[in-house]
Amino acid sequence: MAFTALNNRAAASTVPIPMPAQAQAQAQAPVPAPVPAPTSVPATAPHPQEIDDAFAGNKELRKRVHAAIDQNPTQGTLFRDISTYILNQSPQPAAEPATKKRKLEEQSGEQNGTQNGAPHSSGFSIPQRKKFTLELLDRKDGGIRAVGASGAIEFAIASKDVDQVFCLPVPEKAKKQHNFIIIPVHGDGVNPLPDHLKASPPEPVVWTFEEATGKNIVEGEDPGPAPLAEAIHHCLIQAGTSKEVIFPDADDFSSAIPESHRKGEKAYHVKAHRGSKEGYLFFTSVGILYGFKKPLAFFDFAAINSISYTAVLRNTFNLVITTPTQEVEFGMLDQTDFAGINEYVQKHGLQDASLAAARRAKKLNVNKSAKKDGVANGAAAQEGGEEEESELQKAERELQEQEDEEEEEDDDFDPGSEGESEGEGSDSDEEGYHEGDTADVEEEYDEAEGEEMEQ
Repeated sequence: MAFTALNNRAAASTVPIPMPAQAQAQAQAPVPAPVPAPTSVPATAPHPQEIDDAFAGNKELRKRVHAAIDQNPTQGTLFRDISTYILNQSPQPAAEPATKKRKLEEQSGEQNGTQNGAPHSSGFSIPQRKKFTLELLDRKDGGIRAVGASGAIEFAIASKDVDQVFCLPVPEKAKKQHNFIIIPVHGDGVNPLPDHLKASPPEPVVWTFEEATGKNIVEGEDPGPAPLAEAIHHCLIQAGTSKEVIFPDADDFSSAIPESHRKGEKAYHVKAHRGSKEGYLFFTSVGILYGFKKPLAFFDFAAINSISYTAVLRNTFNLVITTPTQEVEFGMLDQTDFAGINEYVQKHGLQDASLAAARRAKKLNVNKSAKKDGVANGAAAQEGGEEEESELQKAERELQEQEDEEEEEDDDFDPGSEGESEGEGSDSDEEGYHEGDTADVEEEYDEAEGEEMEQ
């Protein structure tokens, strides 16, 4: 068949095609393995300056933003817009931040164990016993807050919620130290709490300020607590309150016992016990404060019904403060401070419960004239002191009378007079016999005579 014959035909010989020498060499050379083409890496575009400015205070966060832009360049515009918004909210190139934070380290000359310009940490004791950075927010909605090492706000109190602020010397310290005490509204530890605050009652804030000494004192600057107190006062003014920092005043009270660790300095405290806990009483121009440990208590004049004294002994006495809801007793006060405390009580009319309503009305601004009411209250207190003996004076008088009686008994006692007394008693008996008992004797005599006649 034609198809079979075609397939059985001998194959035609192939004729090689001559190639150039270079082509032959290339054909004979081994073919190298294919090499993958290198991936082209686009050059990193510079990051917007707005991002660096907005996150200048947080390097770690700035690095994360840069990495996100490098991974997804399309997000660069978004991050730039966010940075611009941040910059418009809080301008960075300012010597004083827009929030006008007044940190303690900015107060040159204020030392608390650190050098000027170093980050400042204050030793807090209430509500937490720990060191925190103190910040004052000087604005209408500002306040005082404690910032931890991580930058987190541990606790704070708004300026509008401040009832009283005290700056009181810490007793029995070789170096001068002062405790700043902030009493919040409804946080005095004395008056009953409103129902909505019983679950989480507001707590006082207490921290210690140590005066600069030696090399830490800056020439021309006050090393004491006055600059900080002024800054706190300014914050209270900005918030629209009329409160100010209360310092102890010798015109109100100073102890008759000088400061034990710094001879020659006046002391403004009286050591006292509330139950088993020891603390200090401070008699200030706005009330009586007991500190500095929990439970801290502040007795505003308006919260005091009366003050009395108990357990008056030769060396100590107890002070009882009566409020509308309770009686709080402080024990073991030194007898040396009797006179000073009583003068304070009389000055503010605290011995008379009838003046309590006037004190509360004065706090609520019910009285028309504070000056006139002050005079009236003082006159009433003076009149009451003239008409009625104070509790303290009464206790002193009774104690003195008791001591006088004991001394008289000791002086009158004479062992040799006992026989004389008996003799005198015999004389008196004889006199009594002649004067008062004659009828009985005569009757007995008649009876005896009758018996003899019968015999």
